[in-house]
Amino acid sequence: MKLLKMSVIAALVMLMAAGSVFASGGSQSSGAKKIKIYLITMDQMDAHWLSVDAGAKAAIAELGADKFEYHFDSPEKKDDAAQINKVNNAAANKADYILLAANSADAINGAIQEASKAGVKFIYVDSPATWSGALATIATDNKAAGKTAGEELLKTLNAAGTSSGSIGIVNVNPSTDSAVAREAGFREAFAGKGFTLLPTQYGEGDPVKSQEIAANYITQGVVGIFGTNEGSTVGVANAIKGSKVLGIGFDKGGSVLDQIEQGVLVATMAQNPETMGSLGVKNAYTDSTGGTIAQKSVDSGATVVNKANLAKFR
Repeated sequence: MKLLKMSVIAALVMLMAAGSVFASGGSQSSGAKKIKIYLITMDQMDAHWLSVDAGAKAAIAELGADKFEYHFDSPEKKDDAAQINKVNNAAANKADYILLAANSADAINGAIQEASKAGVKFIYVDSPATWSGALATIATDNKAAGKTAGEELLKTLNAAGTSSGSIGIVNVNPSTDSAVAREAGFREAFAGKGFTLLPTQYGEGDPVKSQEIAANYITQGVVGIFGTNEGSTVGVANAIKGSKVLGIGFDKGGSVLDQIEQGVLVATMAQNPETMGSLGVKNAYTDSTGGTIAQKSVDSGATVVNKANLAKFR
């Protein structure tokens, strides 16, 4: 009898031990290291960046939120020093990946290199830096989209019987790669078409500054103005409202779609920011799990939005 009792006790001890090992294993699984991702965009002003963030969050939900630690941490406004500080902070916080939309293609490179030495991996979304070590770039073909914007404005001017005149361009700054490429494409569309493209003015993507610039162009007698991003486009629209000047822009956030509906703007180029954020996260996940990123460079696309197809973008 005593031997039987000892056997039962021994069996219970073994079961408890097994249960303890199982519980420990379960705890380790639930505490597995999460993939730490930072999304650092140019600013928090444009709805465009909120859409990139939404795309990133959707991908995280799809892949499993418990696998990630995610931070959307961007400067309040476009400022190279502030964005550099955000990259430095993310590296100090041991980010695994930074999804970066570079405000300046060159100014951010030093911070990227230092973060890379610390083990951070980069994926460019929307606007790349010139540092060549990023895992992937997901962005609009900005030169092609800028050219399409120019062709759309040219077509509208010609349809209105205007075959010459001056055109103004409100850009962000001379160092934002995406906006510079858009301007290059826009200028290409007007080459040899009988119009004069005035020197570009820079409003840092701020609607108020951009409106002032556009208003100055109007005093110079322009027949059209191009805004190269959301803030620039909103500023252009506010300036040309009530005038005969035609305006075209980039992005669909803020009041841009309303301005098209009201006939203030001819059109805008709508990007796919949700795709940028989503693919950025998915590429980070692929890399972190030992996979190979299939496409190192992805054109996320852009579409002309005008009155004819406006409803599809509401």
